[in-house]
Amino acid sequence: MYIPEHFRLRHPADAVAFMRANPFAILISSTESGPFATHLPLFLRAENDKVVLHGHVSKANPHWQYLEKQPECLTIFHGPHSYISPTNYVAEESVPTWNYAAVHVYGNARLFSSGEDVNEMLHELIDTFEPAYRPQWEQMSAKFRDNMLRQIVGFEIAATKIEGKFKLSQNRIRQDQANVIASLENSNDSVIAGVARMMKDQRLGKTNE
Repeated sequence: MYIPEHFRLRHPADAVAFMRANPFAILISSTESGPFATHLPLFLRAENDKVVLHGHVSKANPHWQYLEKQPECLTIFHGPHSYISPTNYVAEESVPTWNYAAVHVYGNARLFSSGEDVNEMLHELIDTFEPAYRPQWEQMSAKFRDNMLRQIVGFEIAATKIEGKFKLSQNRIRQDQANVIASLENSNDSVIAGVARMMKDQRLGKTNE
């Protein structure tokens, strides 16, 4: 993606933290008829500078067949975003923009559908998103669980390149940044307020002078 240098995320650990905080991603593949996308939650493993994404799709979703034919894919993790009014800027000759954060993961997928492998992947997802659900899952009948496992296809994506873009008014003066934060942080919309939190986390704004 296009990333001006002042918006580029430079530390791999920040990209990993962002993906874990925003695990509902968009998986995109190329097909003979054009791009195909699936919205889905993903579990991430990061060890020794290697990042691997784990997830699954319904067997009724043709995405797994596209990954089988063409393993190379793109996964987009997206976070808070908000319209930014030019009234926040000191200079009157300013234009509106949009603040947001995103991480793109390019990689190659490997599929698996054996009951053991899919069950292990499900345990990873359960332990990540709702550990308390695991006893309920394990107490279900073997027939029910086996039927559920047969209806999904698991995959892992080994990342080959990761790009992060945090567009959070880094190119504006401190006063402008502080004004943007003030205009967003009390919003009733958690997505909009989340932009202000991210800006503070990045030490933007007048108070950091």
